[in-house]
Amino acid sequence: MHSISLPHDFPTNFLMALRWIHFLAGITWIGLLYFFNLVGFAVMKELDPATRGKVMPSLMLRALWWFRWSALVTVLAGLAYWGQIVSAEAQAAGAGSGTTMASFFLIWTITWAILYALLLPGKKWLESPLVLTIGYVIVVGLAAYLFYRFNSHGWETNSVISIGIGGGIGWVMLLNVWGVVWRIQKRLIAWTKANVENGTPMPERAPRMARMSFLIARASAVLTFPMLFFMGASSHYAIFHG
Repeated sequence: MHSISLPHDFPTNFLMALRWIHFLAGITWIGLLYFFNLVGFAVMKELDPATRGKVMPSLMLRALWWFRWSALVTVLAGLAYWGQIVSAEAQAAGAGSGTTMASFFLIWTITWAILYALLLPGKKWLESPLVLTIGYVIVVGLAAYLFYRFNSHGWETNSVISIGIGGGIGWVMLLNVWGVVWRIQKRLIAWTKANVENGTPMPERAPRMARMSFLIARASAVLTFPMLFFMGASSHYAIFHG
C-alpha cells in the first residue's frame, strides 16, 4: 500500500520552495508580457485619444507593478535555485563555481547592453521588426555560445548549461523590465495623466519613447521562446554533455 511522506530535510524543502516561487512568479511575469503583446497594445490602438488617456494610467500602473515585481522575484528565486545546483555539482567534481557564476553575469549583462544599444535614438533603420529580430538572434546566439565555451570544463552538466543560457535570457529580460520599460512607461503615464487632467502637451520625445518601449516588449516576448526551451531542456532534454 502506498503512503505519503513529505521530505523533512531543510535543503530539499528549501529548493522546492524556490522552484515553486519561481514558477508562480514566472507565470505572472510572462503572462502579463503576453497580455501586453497579444491584447494590450492592440486594444489601446483602437481607443480614441480621450478614452485611452483615461484608461492607460490606471491600467498600466497596476499591470506594471505586478509585471516588474514578478520579474524580479522570478529571477532572484531562479538564480538562488541554479546557484545551489552549480555549487553542488562543482563541489562534487572538486572544482569551483566562481567561473560559472561570474561568466553568467558578465556575458548576459553585456548582451543586454548591446541589445539596448540597438534601440538607442538615431538608429531608426533598426526599428524594422525583421532587422531587429535578426540582430537579437545573432547577439543572443553568440552570448549562448560564449557561455557554453566558458563553462566546458567537463563537470558542468546539462542542467548547469541549459539553465545558465535560459536564465541568462531571463536576466536580459529583467534588465529590460527595470532598465527600459518601467523607466519609459512611468514617464509616459505621468505625461498622459497630465495631458488628460490639465491639457499639458505631450513632450516631443513621447512617441519615440513609446515606440522604444513597444519594441522592447516585442523583443522580450520573442526571447521567451528560447528561454523557456532551455529551462525545460535542463531536466528533460539533454543537449550539453560533459
